[in-house]
Amino acid sequence: MRAAVMGSPIGHSLSPHLHRAAYAAMGLDEWSYEAFECDEARLPGLLAGLTPVRGQGGGERAWAGLSLTMPLKRAVLPLLDIVSDLAVEVGGANTVVFADGLRHGHNTDVHGIQRALAEAGVPAPRSATVLGGGATAASALAALRNLGLFAVTLLVRDPARAGETAEVADRLGVTLAVETFDKLDASIGVDLVVSTLPAGAADAWAGRLARVPALFDVVYAPWPTRAATAVREAGGTVVGGFPMLLHQAVRQVELMTGRTDVPVEAMRAAGEAEIARRSTAPQG
Repeated sequence: MRAAVMGSPIGHSLSPHLHRAAYAAMGLDEWSYEAFECDEARLPGLLAGLTPVRGQGGGERAWAGLSLTMPLKRAVLPLLDIVSDLAVEVGGANTVVFADGLRHGHNTDVHGIQRALAEAGVPAPRSATVLGGGATAASALAALRNLGLFAVTLLVRDPARAGETAEVADRLGVTLAVETFDKLDASIGVDLVVSTLPAGAADAWAGRLARVPALFDVVYAPWPTRAATAVREAGGTVVGGFPMLLHQAVRQVELMTGRTDVPVEAMRAAGEAEIARRSTAPQG
């Protein structure tokens, strides 16, 4: 059986290390997991060329599923046969499972966020602010909704570009207050700040973010970010992006293999080892 991660850029992805570690520990010697560079323009053609599993069988070259990263999570939706309710609400699927000749779309990012927060001991927040307005921010809104929060502040550079995320909030039944980053100080007196910004984007605000009780920063490399360090040194709780990545991948393996005995700790060890290797590898 075959599986892969697709996106652009894809060279940095940890997914192959996580999924291959799972297959090895589960004794799935016939399974393989690859990484393909794929942008939105190439996605329809690549997806059409895959041979899905039909029924309970499927040859060794059949495809079990795909992990999708940016910029494909929203672009894939019209190409799927069946989309889970959660993926519809969030407006993005990061997982495609091939079953019975059909393409099934799922969102496991929401699960990953919830599990990462629970693992770190972060209680269900009574208030939260999300930094950034992309696909991961949409998943964060769903996770917060699932934790019982129905009013969230969203900070973005340009509110005019947050339309899709605002639509997600409407579907989730979440009241969203969209503000620009110049309102940061007025928006972080909350239980939890979720930063969905790319690496380095929140560095300039590290000192101001230090006073938040809990920070969930989706960056996993380089880690810790300046914001994470500031919060931790001030006594706050910090959750990094790797636990989210790990637990969304665990759920992907469950969906693709149909098994529940997924080796979380073997996957965690493989991911942490690769992050450590990259942090010491020569640059250039």
